[in-house]
Amino acid sequence: MNSHGTDPEDVDATFAAIVADLRAEGVGEFLDEPVEPRPEKAERAEKAEKAPPAEPEQPQWRTGGTAWDDTVLGDDPADDDEHYVPPEPPPLPRPGKGAFVVLLLFLIGLFLLIAPGLVGINATVGTPLGILALATAIALLLLRVKQGPPDGADPSNGAQV
Repeated sequence: MNSHGTDPEDVDATFAAIVADLRAEGVGEFLDEPVEPRPEKAERAEKAEKAPPAEPEQPQWRTGGTAWDDTVLGDDPADDDEHYVPPEPPPLPRPGKGAFVVLLLFLIGLFLLIAPGLVGINATVGTPLGILALATAIALLLLRVKQGPPDGADPSNGAQV
């Protein structure tokens, strides 16, 4: 038997006993029933009734003011005549001779790997030449990548916008 004196198999009786114990302790009282306030709370309530309510200096959205409305609902960005117009992007740089060499080697390497017979080369010779051409194209492409900060940037200043 448990502490409530009921059979553990009888779940409904156990639950009813637990609820009765909790209600005896005052848990679950409804606000409609008159509840006598504690003395500290009663004193605070009397002081609050005597003191006039303090008016906020600025209207706030929680107290019914318009600050929230002005912030969120005030101006419609679509109605603004003045809005940000981004400048025209700079033109793409013209590819140099090195870019054409890389592209040419890449295409030759793919062609030698896919169809070496169209040029009249055996696959045993075309495959290594194709791999060599692709590796050279990739190496030249990686060598063309600029290293370090952009022109005019000071690396000791951190990120800049």
